[in-house]
Amino acid sequence: MRAFSIAAFLCCIVFATAARAEDPVQAAQSLIEQQIEAFLHDDAATAYSFAAPGIKALFPDKDSFFAMVKKSYQPVYHPGNYAFGKSRAIDSGAVVYQEVLITGTDHRDWTAIYQITRQPDGSYKINGVQILSKATSEGI
Repeated sequence: MRAFSIAAFLCCIVFATAARAEDPVQAAQSLIEQQIEAFLHDDAATAYSFAAPGIKALFPDKDSFFAMVKKSYQPVYHPGNYAFGKSRAIDSGAVVYQEVLITGTDHRDWTAIYQITRQPDGSYKINGVQILSKATSEGI
């Protein structure tokens, strides 16, 4: 009986560790989807919550961040359609580059390249986005 209890305990530890070991690319894609969803609902607070500390240092409140996104990142702010393209995780998943292919509401095609960084607490945050028109995009 005691051997069974020890084996059950060890299985629980293995499963708990596996559940915490998040795939960096999936985490990045989920984060991007959640932020785009927040933009589509004009939810500045939620959209801002996905920004990395470096972005928050540049835009110290949700309103200045949201104004910048509306002005400079219109295809991300309100995409018509989007799909994930290429991705690359480096540094054991500490940094993820994720390409997002966007058709804007103006029917123009764009490529957004997101840089997602793992934070000290293990969560992921958006550290920057580069937007390229389809004509100039090179991918990652």
